[in-house]
Amino acid sequence: MNIKHLEHLLALADTGSFSRAAEKLFITQSALSRSIQSLEDDLGGKVLDRIGKRNELTPLGLDVVSRARHIVRDAAELRHSAQLLQGGGRGAISVGLGSGPAALLMVPLMCAAAAEQGMRVAVTQGAVELQITQLRSRQLDAMVVDMRRVIPAADLNIESLVDLKAGFVVRAKHPLASKKVVTLSDVLRYPVACTPLSDEVARNMVDQYGPRANPSEMVTLRCDDIVSLVSTMAQTDAIFLGVVAAARSGLRDGSAVELKLKPKFSVAARFAYVTLAGRTEAPRMAYFREFVRDHLRD
Repeated sequence: MNIKHLEHLLALADTGSFSRAAEKLFITQSALSRSIQSLEDDLGGKVLDRIGKRNELTPLGLDVVSRARHIVRDAAELRHSAQLLQGGGRGAISVGLGSGPAALLMVPLMCAAAAEQGMRVAVTQGAVELQITQLRSRQLDAMVVDMRRVIPAADLNIESLVDLKAGFVVRAKHPLASKKVVTLSDVLRYPVACTPLSDEVARNMVDQYGPRANPSEMVTLRCDDIVSLVSTMAQTDAIFLGVVAAARSGLRDGSAVELKLKPKFSVAARFAYVTLAGRTEAPRMAYFREFVRDHLRD
C-alpha cells in the first residue's frame, strides 16, 4: 500500500466514477483500475463493489476512505514542511482578504512586499465561502476576513484579530455633512453604499434603529469592493456604510465626514485570521501575521 493508492481511492470516492476520477488525477482509467486492484491486494479485501456502471464503497472501503483522508492530509503536510525547510522559509505566500481587510491592507502589503527582496505575495479576494474552499485545498495559506461570516469547523483555526468601528461616511459637500445630529430618516433620503453584511450585523442594526435599518431594504448600492464604494461616496451624494477606517484618507484631509447618528451607531466590524488546523506555517506567514496586526486598526 502507498499514498498514491489512497489518493486514487479518495478521488474515486469523491467523484463516484472511474472516468471522472482518472481525469481529475491526470491518469488513464486502466492505470486507476490497476491502482485500486493493488490497494485491494494489499488490504486483502475489496474496497469497491462494481454494480453495472455504478461503484459503491464496501464496508472496508468506507473505513479505508475515512482513515485515508487523515493519512493523505498528513503526508501533504509532511511534504509542505520539507519544502519550507529546503527553501529556507523563502518563497511565496498566498492569502485571502475579505472586503474590509482588503481596503486596509492591500496597498500597504503590496508596497511592503515590493520593498523586501525575495518576498512574493499572492492575494485573493472573493466570497468567504470560496476562500475557505481554497484554504482547505491549500491554495491559500491564511485568510483575513469578517469573523461573523466564518462557520466554525474542526479543521479551521479562527483567531479573533480586532473590532473596527463602523459608521456612515459622506463627502464634505454632502447635504448632511454639516448637520450636528443625523437620524435614520435623514440617511434614507440618499443612496446607501455597503458591502454584504452578516445576519448578525443586520439584526443588530434592526434592534438599534428598527425595521427600516434592515440592510436588505436600506442598502441601494452593494458590492464586495470597499474601495469602489468609498470612491462612489466621494463623487456623489451616496452614503458609505462600513468600516470607517476605509475612508481614513478622506477623513484626514477633510474631504469626507463621518455622520453622527442619533441614537449613536454602535455596530463594529469583527475580523479574524483563519488558517487550516494542523498545517505547518511558513516562516513568512509570521511576518504577515504581524503586518496584519499593525495595519488593521481604526
